[in-house]
Amino acid sequence: MAVLQKIRVKFGLAISIIIALALLSFIIDPSTLQNALNGMSSKYDVGRIAGKRVSYTDFQKNVDKFTTVQQVLSGGSVTNEQTQQQIRNAAWQEFVDRYMFLENAKDAGIRVGADEMVDLTTGDHISPVLAQNPAFAGADGTYDPEALRQFVQNVNSDETGRLKTFWNYLQNTILTTRTYEKYNALFSSSDYLPKAIADRALAEANTTFDVEYVSVPFNYNDSTVKVSNSDIQKYYKAHKDEYKQAAGRDIEYVVYEVVPSDADIAATSDEIEALLPEFAATANMKAFLLRNSEQALSERWYKAGELNTVSSEVNDFVFGSAQGVSPVFKNGNTFRSVKVMGNAMVPDSVYVKHILLQGSDARHLADSLCGVVAKGGNFSGLAALYSVDQNSADGGELGNLGWFTQTYMIPGFESCITADLNKPFVLNTQYGSHVVLVTKRTKPVAKKQVAILEKTALAGKETFNDFYSKANRFATIAAGTYEGYKRAVDSTGVYSHTMNNVTEATSNYGSIGQAKEITRWVYDAKKGKASNIITVNNNYFFVVALKDIREEGYKPVSEVAPSINQILRAEQLRTNTCAEVAWVDRGHRHRHCVGWRYHAFGRVVHIPGGRVLSRILFGVARHVDARYDRDNLAVWYDSVR
Repeated sequence: MAVLQKIRVKFGLAISIIIALALLSFIIDPSTLQNALNGMSSKYDVGRIAGKRVSYTDFQKNVDKFTTVQQVLSGGSVTNEQTQQQIRNAAWQEFVDRYMFLENAKDAGIRVGADEMVDLTTGDHISPVLAQNPAFAGADGTYDPEALRQFVQNVNSDETGRLKTFWNYLQNTILTTRTYEKYNALFSSSDYLPKAIADRALAEANTTFDVEYVSVPFNYNDSTVKVSNSDIQKYYKAHKDEYKQAAGRDIEYVVYEVVPSDADIAATSDEIEALLPEFAATANMKAFLLRNSEQALSERWYKAGELNTVSSEVNDFVFGSAQGVSPVFKNGNTFRSVKVMGNAMVPDSVYVKHILLQGSDARHLADSLCGVVAKGGNFSGLAALYSVDQNSADGGELGNLGWFTQTYMIPGFESCITADLNKPFVLNTQYGSHVVLVTKRTKPVAKKQVAILEKTALAGKETFNDFYSKANRFATIAAGTYEGYKRAVDSTGVYSHTMNNVTEATSNYGSIGQAKEITRWVYDAKKGKASNIITVNNNYFFVVALKDIREEGYKPVSEVAPSINQILRAEQLRTNTCAEVAWVDRGHRHRHCVGWRYHAFGRVVHIPGGRVLSRILFGVARHVDARYDRDNLAVWYDSVR
């Protein structure tokens, strides 16, 4: 239990999944996962990867596996949409690696052998998956191979199998990450420039040119340039692969965000100001904050500067010369006041041992064992005889939990930071009663303990109803149709957001996340329909209109016709302009062409007529050619220096 708890403390919620994605994010195109998710099917298969089906059953098994890993590390269940989305992304990414990347890497001859895996896990070249893993860090925060060794020893003795699941997960991540590293190294090593090409590049670099050119703008008013529907159809058929599309939906939506009114903000300010006298005088700060603050009383000790993460004003007050309760500091819609509760010299980390006792007589037995330890009893021997936790043995001694900091601490053990060295005491936590002994600590530094009274202005009932009323009025005017939606936009003056190519994987709309209920409505609705009010996160009211449905396949020619028309017009303009220009070459005179411009060495000089241009070019050009860009045809020549 203690091993799992230590990992949970050092990782935090869903951190293993986040780590796995972070390790690969620097080598995977960010669009890979999104493109894969876009290919999902809600009817039969979750999706296809490299031609292989991923059934809903297989995908759900992978989701269950990552959910178990998350539960092992956090000690809790998956309760929010963000964590569930991280788990689904990690489960899908594993399929992408398994079916597409790892198989292709194997075909390319890339291998990670057994000996190499040993070296990456316990040898001289530890994988970053372990080396950067806080679960295997020592007192100084760096990787401790002894911590990993103890963990691996505990894997086989864990009857729940959860440690084995976690260890397998780490090994799979190590293998995949190492394969990516080799894959990248293969491309880096192949970036070789042959000598012949290098010599040619050097010779070309040593040859310079004096270049002069003239340009003729396209005549966009050329009435002879016409693009017919048949021309567009012909081009579309010849380039159809350029117009493939995934399934998607085009929508418009309005959103009403419920925000506190000026009256709500003023009421919150008045409320916290009224609490300041009691905040300053209360003898039971814990109970006071539980009743009145969004911040519970914390036992954490802060060094100077650490409270900047809360507020720079709070930090300046706590570590300044002021006394008592601070004035109210406003940050956005959040109001805070702070009171210093204690000053002490506190270490950053401590080395902790414990004996865990459970059962009806646990507290009494803990008191007895505490006395035995105080009189010099062998802690490791007592842990072997009495402790429920037979897995914690940091450094080879049973009962050793290892180094703890305030950030990486088993809940309920916070008092260990300020405990006396080698003086046993009893702690009662959700796991049972513990006989605790702090045997080592880092050098103490000046720290302070604070109480923070915090309140954030929220929309009151009246404000909430007002925003809902506005959204309801809009939905009523829209009356369930896209035409009605447009009328509602015009009559209410609210801003309408456009979002094209919404996929079944879409969960964010603008900056608003965890909005899958909108996606579900969009994919259940028919084209031309508008929704009723869709509430997201209890403070956003959406009304959505479905403009168009894009099926997987090819974009219709009507949709791409404007862009094809521009391409064909540009081609005709180029052809016509080329035909009008007289080519200049040695032994030929240049035709009269009024309005040309002469460009040389960064300067633009207007040339009144072709005869002047002829005198400039005639008999000088070593090579003459014609080039064009989007707007001009350029006739130019060069002479080799």
